Amino acid sequence: MTASHAVAALTARAQEVSSEIVTDILTLVHHETSSYDLPGLAAGLDRLRELAVHRLGQPDHEHRYPGGECGDTLTLTYTGTGPGHVALVGHYDTVWPTGTLAGWKQPETDGDGDGREKLSGPGIFDMKTGLAQGVWALKLARESGVPVPTVTFLFNGDEEIGSLSSRPVIEEVAWKADVTLVLEPTAHGAVKTARKGSGIFQVTATGVEAHAGLAPQDGASAITALSEFVLAAAAVAAPERGTTVNTGLIKGGSATNVVAGRATAGIDIRVTTQEEQDRVDAEFDAIEVSDPRVGIEIVRDWNRPPMTLNAASAPLLDLAREVAREQGRELSDTAVGGASDANFVAALGLPVLCGMGAVGDGAHAQGEFIYPDTVPAQTALVAGLLGRLARPRRG
Repeated sequence: MTASHAVAALTARAQEVSSEIVTDILTLVHHETSSYDLPGLAAGLDRLRELAVHRLGQPDHEHRYPGGECGDTLTLTYTGTGPGHVALVGHYDTVWPTGTLAGWKQPETDGDGDGREKLSGPGIFDMKTGLAQGVWALKLARESGVPVPTVTFLFNGDEEIGSLSSRPVIEEVAWKADVTLVLEPTAHGAVKTARKGSGIFQVTATGVEAHAGLAPQDGASAITALSEFVLAAAAVAAPERGTTVNTGLIKGGSATNVVAGRATAGIDIRVTTQEEQDRVDAEFDAIEVSDPRVGIEIVRDWNRPPMTLNAASAPLLDLAREVAREQGRELSDTAVGGASDANFVAALGLPVLCGMGAVGDGAHAQGEFIYPDTVPAQTALVAGLLGRLARPRRG
């Protein structure tokens, strides 16, 4: 069987079992896994493991890495029938608080105006569809009879909050593999070869408490000072250079009749280059507040470095495009503003493609959805790529 016929057969087979793949997707969606709900994360990871074992059998190697205050990270390795080693990486945590599913405003099945079906649910696009598609991709590749590489699945439960505990595991797995495919959602069908770097800054203002009615002059408001800081920080953004600054969390004060003695802000920063990262650092250091009695402390966490299409990843992109052409379609690539675990792998100079998962839209938004008619082709794309990667790609 020629390579093109093999890919066509994989795509046809994926179409035959598409209802089963969708069932697995919805099973994962119905197990809520908020990044901040440790019991929910544990139960969701157990369910994900059960799904993988049900479809693929017991792994040859397995390890569960405790996440501490974050969700655990699970690796499942299935020994291949050919050479090569591929890591399939995906996070099972979502941004949605536990209980969101019960009040989800969008019906699970919804037409989009032109008769095309959508499936909606918290986390379905980002990124539980990718998880199910990845499991099925290996299943279909193995059943096709072609040699397949050893595959290590890495499922982490803290990506949405910075991969704080899972980053070392991701980097270790990527070093051991020849290629890493990250099962994040596509950008309207395109793979993601460039992503912004991200920083999470915690800013604390410490002022002087006083009675707001009897002696307000004795107080130095941490909230007022922090408000000044946040406005100045917003001005550091340079959208024309790809730099954004978003204050997403603010907390402070103890009572309405007390001049606030403490206030904190969580600020999300995205940059495209190291130069912009350095500029942001310098300009944040230069921000001053009007009341000198208020101290400002900035704790920086440049969480993910910018990702670009490195020399190691370019041949991998070409190979993915070749598989897509054998499906009868063109595969494009694009740069996006969001960061992912692919940033870590790219920064190591290792081959990686991101956005190998769902086709849909609405990540982190009410009503996020996928197009279920794209599930077979996306699953077969990864399956076909696995067949092509059954050989070493790095020395």
